[in-house]
Amino acid sequence: MHPTLNVAIRAAREAGKIINRAAMDIGALKIEQKDTNDFVSEVDRGAEQAIIAVLKDAYPTHGFYGEESGKSNSESDSIWIIDPLDGTTNFLHNFPAYCISIALQEKGVLTQAVIYDPVRNDLFTATKGSGAFLNNRRIRVTQRAKLQEALLSTGFPFKDFSYLETYINIFRDMAKKTSGLRRPGSAALDLAYVAAGYSDGFFEINLSPWDIAAGALLVQEAGGIVGDFEGNESWLRTGNIVAANPKVFSQMLQVIAPHLTERIKTPTL
Repeated sequence: MHPTLNVAIRAAREAGKIINRAAMDIGALKIEQKDTNDFVSEVDRGAEQAIIAVLKDAYPTHGFYGEESGKSNSESDSIWIIDPLDGTTNFLHNFPAYCISIALQEKGVLTQAVIYDPVRNDLFTATKGSGAFLNNRRIRVTQRAKLQEALLSTGFPFKDFSYLETYINIFRDMAKKTSGLRRPGSAALDLAYVAAGYSDGFFEINLSPWDIAAGALLVQEAGGIVGDFEGNESWLRTGNIVAANPKVFSQMLQVIAPHLTERIKTPTL
C-alpha cells in the first residue's frame, strides 16, 4: 500500500472515532444551518480538524480543500480534498448512510482516495494505477451490459432547486429504462458502491469537489468510467457527474442527452 494512502487511512479512522462517539447522542450536538437544507454540526468541524491535523503532521507543505475549512496553501502542487462527513443530514437523523471522504490531487491529477464508512467499518481505498480495494480486497465495477437490467444510485437537488425540473426529467427517463433507482443520501458512498459493484452506475447534478473526488478515483481504478453529462472530463469542476461500468455509462449518457441544458453541458473554456 502506498505510504501516502496509509496516512490518509489513519486520518479517516481518527475522524471515524469522533463521528461514532457523537452518534451515540445525536441530541447533544450543536447544529447550524449553512444554507437551505445544508446543515453542519460540531462533529463535521471536529472530524475535519482531526483529518487535517494527521495529514499536516505528515505533509506540512501540502494544501487543503475542506468542506468546512475551505482552502489553505492552495498554491501547493499537492492538495487534499476532504469531506469529513458526507451525508450529514443522514447522520443527524441516525440514518446509517454517511462516510468520510479524502482524496489527494497532485498537479491536478487525483492520485489517492479513501472513503471510510464508520457505521460498517468499511474502508474503500485506491491509488492511481494500482486498483481499488474494499477492506484490502480488490473490487471491480459490474459487468452488466444492459441499462434496463442496471441498478443506479442518484441524489436529488436539495440546495439549489433551479436544477430540479431538469433533474426530474432525467430521473423519470432513468426510472423507465433501468431496473431501479436508489437515493441513499451520500454521493461519496454512492460512488464507492459503484466501484464495489453494489450498483451499476450513479448520476447527480451540481455536487462539490469534496463530494466526488475520492469516489471518482475509486470508480476509475475499479474499471469504471467517470464523466460529466456529455461524457467529458469537467465533472470535478462542474459537479455534474456520471459514473458507471463502461457499457452502462454510455447508455446513461444517451438517456441524459435529450435533457441537456446550457447549465449542465460541458463548459467551454
